[in-house]
Amino acid sequence: MIYFNKELVCLEGKEIKRNQTKLRSYIEYYQEHKHIENLDQVIYEVEYHDNGLNEGDQGGLFWGISHVMPGTIGNEYHMTKGHLHKKAETGEYYWGLKGIGLLLLVFEDDSYELQKVREGSVHYIPGNTSHRLINCGVETLSVGACWFTESGHDYSNCHFPIRVVKNGENKVEIINSTSKNQNK
Repeated sequence: MIYFNKELVCLEGKEIKRNQTKLRSYIEYYQEHKHIENLDQVIYEVEYHDNGLNEGDQGGLFWGISHVMPGTIGNEYHMTKGHLHKKAETGEYYWGLKGIGLLLLVFEDDSYELQKVREGSVHYIPGNTSHRLINCGVETLSVGACWFTESGHDYSNCHFPIRVVKNGENKVEIINSTSKNQNK
């Protein structure tokens, strides 16, 4: 049995697994990354229910929470790596639990949509869509997720044509990116 602790915004129980993603593992995703000193800082953490199923298994669901820490690398807000699904046609649901941020969706035709994520917001991510969370707030952005076990994660074939950067106090700016052959 697992529990959702709404005060701490986390999952509890023996079957909960946690993975931390440190800046070191994807520093090149950020535009201004040459002179960063703390490569071991945790940018985001994913916790999920280990229900005994494996990625790629047919007919099951995974359920978890992503926590994106507040802050910037240079002036670019902390973000997840972002991904497509290996089984590209599968969708996913996200819902805001705590904090303020953005969900970047990039569709097959290279058009994109930025959706505001906040407590109580619900977001459907269609299949064949690259997606990434961006924390543009001052506290941890916590987002629930539910996806098919067969979906898988593809980090190398997705594309994110924009950057979300901090421009002044509490101002968000969108900058176009030209790097199509990278998940950057």
